[in-house]
Amino acid sequence: MDWERLLQMGAEYIRNNDDEATSNLDIGAIVGALSSILGDSEKGIDLGSLIQQAQQSGLVDVVMSWVGSGENEPIAPENVTDLIPPEKITEFAQQLGISEESARKALADVLPSVIDQATNEEPSLAEQIFQQIGGVEGAINILRKFI
Repeated sequence: MDWERLLQMGAEYIRNNDDEATSNLDIGAIVGALSSILGDSEKGIDLGSLIQQAQQSGLVDVVMSWVGSGENEPIAPENVTDLIPPEKITEFAQQLGISEESARKALADVLPSVIDQATNEEPSLAEQIFQQIGGVEGAINILRKFI
């Protein structure tokens, strides 16, 4: 799925979630806000930063569930700041004219689906994640934590 379609899907998901603060937002505005906090310089999702933050915050298993083919684990709104820097969440909220609480909830709702779609459609993204966790050795270390 291309970057623009991914952002569009995420924007529609946010607009249709159960938070009234996001239900009347302009899709284009949501797309722009999502792009500014999730994107990288190559018009794609910045998985490297996301994986790095996940490793530092102990959420790598949650993020890896989004990348894998199984069920996506949810992320609590209060844990979104463990993956996305608080200043980016503030920027996202300001761009959309919503509270930071609504911004965290919207991102918690959309991140699993967007990352899942991005990595299921683009094998190169999954490879990027694999490299980010340290290749085979890193994957083995993560698996050891579950055993």
